[in-house]
Amino acid sequence: MEEKKIVTSSGIEIKEIYSSAPPLAEAPGEFPFTRGIQKDMYRGRLWTMRQYAGFSTAEESNKRYHYLLAQGTMGLSVAFDLPTQIGYDSDHEMAEGEVGKVGVAIDSLKDMEMLFDGIELQKITTSMTINATASILLAMYIALAKKQGADIRQISGTIQNDILKEYAARGTYIYPPKPSMRIITDIFEYCSREVPRWNTISISGYHIREAGSTAVQELAFTLANGKAYLTAALEKGLDINVFARRLSFFFNCHNNFFEEIAKFRAARRMWAKITRGLGATDEKAQMLRFHTQTGGSTLTAQQPLNNVIRVTNQAMAAVLGGTQSLHTNGYDEALSLPTEAAAKIALRTQQVIAYESGVTETVDPLAGSFFVETLTDEIEAAAQLYMDKIDAMGGSVNAIEQGYIQNEIADAAYRHQLEVEEGSRVIVGVNKFTQKTEAINDGFVIDESIRTVQTIKLDTLKAERNNEAVSFALADLKEAAKGTANLMPFILVAVEAYATLGEVADVMRSVFGEY
Repeated sequence: MEEKKIVTSSGIEIKEIYSSAPPLAEAPGEFPFTRGIQKDMYRGRLWTMRQYAGFSTAEESNKRYHYLLAQGTMGLSVAFDLPTQIGYDSDHEMAEGEVGKVGVAIDSLKDMEMLFDGIELQKITTSMTINATASILLAMYIALAKKQGADIRQISGTIQNDILKEYAARGTYIYPPKPSMRIITDIFEYCSREVPRWNTISISGYHIREAGSTAVQELAFTLANGKAYLTAALEKGLDINVFARRLSFFFNCHNNFFEEIAKFRAARRMWAKITRGLGATDEKAQMLRFHTQTGGSTLTAQQPLNNVIRVTNQAMAAVLGGTQSLHTNGYDEALSLPTEAAAKIALRTQQVIAYESGVTETVDPLAGSFFVETLTDEIEAAAQLYMDKIDAMGGSVNAIEQGYIQNEIADAAYRHQLEVEEGSRVIVGVNKFTQKTEAINDGFVIDESIRTVQTIKLDTLKAERNNEAVSFALADLKEAAKGTANLMPFILVAVEAYATLGEVADVMRSVFGEY
């Protein structure tokens, strides 16, 4: 009987034994950065330990932020609720039932002030998972930093700002692709001039993977999107050696330990070649820096404590793959937003890896492994085939408009689900090693009254602010949107006058339309 092939999640065959590997010439910190972007990696500085948090009102989220900072979190990572993500104020009819549910509700600069109450923005880094309304939330963050007396040239952090993956995988877009790309390149240009330490985009494979892609598809589609952003910025006349230094990436990490490590190593190498091919000569513009989040879709509602082991496995792979920043999921997130206890265990997981495991004591510990080096090459080759197809279509925007990327992800998700249902892909506690009864801990519950609270705050804001100044600012923004001016200064003036997120988004809707 023929022996059954063993393959990775991407269908790459795994041999029984590896007896050789391709030579690896470069040292860590050298082009093409397969072995890491720093010569000393974690011996010099650990990755940033983030915990993704945000729920309910700004006041409630602020309490969680202070708790996480007290537990040793190095940077904050903000989750916004769905209305905030798609440009609706909490009192809009489309916001009903969603206010504060999957993140914090931010309707105006007033909410941003409360969200970071008692936290000096110049002393922390903040990652904001926001895309369609990234320009508005970033403007609010800059406005708050100015109010705190911070030097905005010194504030640092990241906005996700990756709209292409929204069309391909996630769905929280507002405007059509072309005006969305305009807003993104406006942010690149504005920040390179005014907020030079800010990472203006986190090109996200995370949500592509959550939608059901394989590891190879996640890598290929993410880098293809990154290439589209580079091209758009170059067409705007920006210097790749300046703006590419402020691009970062956001990857998922699933359970196939060695495949994930090889994916991260291949990603650095491929991006270095892409940027050099488009004219980048500065090494910092060629480096792929990335944040990792452990795989949300790998968490199970059945036997949820098993998720602690999954998250540990994924976090270790991210570290061995050379991540710059890491968020570990709470074990109860298949049931609800993470409880405080689950968030603490998730953070402690990173701290144990950092201070007790020994994996940080040498750079790229798996370099030279016959298996890892071969798999890195195979993943790169498989991802390159996808990228060549996308290039032949004219790039990511065209590939998305033609439905190619969405269809590839959907097919992969379907195959995965079939394997789970057939039992050929084992999920512990789900299709093997199950138990009839399980004790389920109480999940994190969001109070349904939040929309009422936010509506009262909006009514008060509109009664107290200078509405004439708001009207002028929004009118100026509308005229700018009709032309070719950079929109960021106009958005900043509007939010500083306490225009709401929904009002600013609606002005751009009126010019750009909705997709």
